[in-house]
Amino acid sequence: MAEAKLNDEMKTHIVQALACFDTPSQVVEAVNKEFGLAITRQHVAKYDPTKVSGAQVAAKWRTLFEAARKSFVDDSSQIAIAHRSTRLRALQRMATKAEDKGNLPLAAQLHKQAAEEMGNAYTNRRELTGKDGKDLPAPPPAVAVFALPDNGRDN
Repeated sequence: MAEAKLNDEMKTHIVQALACFDTPSQVVEAVNKEFGLAITRQHVAKYDPTKVSGAQVAAKWRTLFEAARKSFVDDSSQIAIAHRSTRLRALQRMATKAEDKGNLPLAAQLHKQAAEEMGNAYTNRRELTGKDGKDLPAPPPAVAVFALPDNGRDN
């Protein structure tokens, strides 16, 4: 089977998808869907300079790959699921569907997960101040020390 002839738009799509850690199989499916072109995983892999099969990729595609990879790794703001509101909307859709199908245990689990999401259970962020940013109250001493009354006696 002869390799499909790719234009620059298709190659750009392939390189950027690989740079975003899509697998060759995912890229094959995306190219087929986007461009109506059937290609092989091996053909796609030739555009990944981090793999042996892509070691000889043209400098133009290597540069694009490296720029796209850096952008992808450094900026997660373009990834929808990285945002709390997107995760909550997805949980809402799932919970509604679970309730509609009578799967109340799953719906309850999804509601709990949404509550944890709202309470920052899935972040490393920890509040180190008291209410409204004020200082936390001082903790009580670990051992209480009581003074004995002095009765004027020496021991």
